Amino acid sequence: MVEIKIDIEKCTGCGTCVDTCPVGIYGLDNDKAAITGNIEECVVCRACESSCPVGAIEVVG
Repeated sequence: MVEIKIDIEKCTGCGTCVDTCPVGIYGLDNDKAAITGNIEECVVCRACESSCPVGAIEVVG
């Protein structure tokens, strides 16, 4: 099973992960920080991880 770690201290809420994810598992919360949903749909392409400009996302799995 895949695990997605988001470092909230680093996340700037830019939305790059939202725009990059091919299966749409990311969103932004009220504080404009990245959140995930439907992690079981993750295809482990790591596009979110490689495109995050501040390195706030780690995909494990």
